Amino acid sequence: MPGRSLGQLKFGIATPAAQGHSDGVAEGWIWSFPGLFRRVAASVLYCIAVWVANLLATVFLPIPGIGMVAAGTLVFGATFTLRDRVHHQGKRWVYAMIAVAALGMVLQNLFLQVPLRIVLASLVAIVLSETADTEIYHRLLHRSWWMRVASSNALSIPLDSMIFNAIAFAGVFPWKVLLSLVAGEILVKAIASAAVAWRLDRNQTQRPIAASS
Repeated sequence: MPGRSLGQLKFGIATPAAQGHSDGVAEGWIWSFPGLFRRVAASVLYCIAVWVANLLATVFLPIPGIGMVAAGTLVFGATFTLRDRVHHQGKRWVYAMIAVAALGMVLQNLFLQVPLRIVLASLVAIVLSETADTEIYHRLLHRSWWMRVASSNALSIPLDSMIFNAIAFAGVFPWKVLLSLVAGEILVKAIASAAVAWRLDRNQTQRPIAASS
């Protein structure tokens, strides 16, 4: 590829810019080495957030006017937008990241005594909600970043919250408590996801645009 520096190599992957999609950056920058590093970092942070959320899944915090919410929700809410940033690598990358997170959950049960019901609830909730999110996001690649995030999270956040709490705490808490847990989680995850999305979007727009050659 004459005329291009090593940091501008595309790895032979069709970029959103090449497909006519804009994410607020110059063509080629999002797939440069710095761009790839950011997505690897997002993948690692996603897995760590999932594992930390499992460790804190049975620690509850009061939410005025709603009831209570698991402390892990404060961490897990960020995963929805972190995963959306990784979507630029393609579906295979996203599903591989989810598989790594799932493997870590199994190890948590084996070595850290995370309750099996929490691990099972996380596995089922992540597989179903993340699959729904991924499919919606990739159908909206022609739309703006905020539209993709809002639309995919509008389904995946409630779906994840309902599935996880139904499996993890059915029979443990009365149904009214379960409903308050679901409502609290949806609210906290939506706020956390929006905050991370805003921060990432702000960082992206403030980053200098690489000169194309």
